[in-house]
Amino acid sequence: MTSPDRSWLTKFRDAFRGLWVGVARQNSFIIHLLAAIVALVAALLFGVTPGEWCVLVIAITVVLVAELFNTALEHLAKAVAEEYHPEIRDALDTAAAAVLVAAAGSVVIGIIVFAPYLLKLLQT
Repeated sequence: MTSPDRSWLTKFRDAFRGLWVGVARQNSFIIHLLAAIVALVAALLFGVTPGEWCVLVIAITVVLVAELFNTALEHLAKAVAEEYHPEIRDALDTAAAAVLVAAAGSVVIGIIVFAPYLLKLLQT
């Protein structure tokens, strides 16, 4: 456990370490990150509006945060018990479902934002 009187520098260092754990140890995080990069590049190329940028960034953030929470629960579950527990399975499955819901919502947002630009591109 960490001390409650940690400095801000230590807190940020620990947070970035946690981000690295999520990125380096979860291939699904990398998949979501790559999808985010594709969406951001498309947004740049299409010249989306500031409002559309905000919606896209929020959608991407929600997916990545859900993935990080899912990863945190997976690590916690491994630390708590090695043997099978139905409650732990349910917690892990629910966390995975949160990632699924966030990702599905982001896909819908991507369709709503990019469809008009794609249709315009196809009409020319």
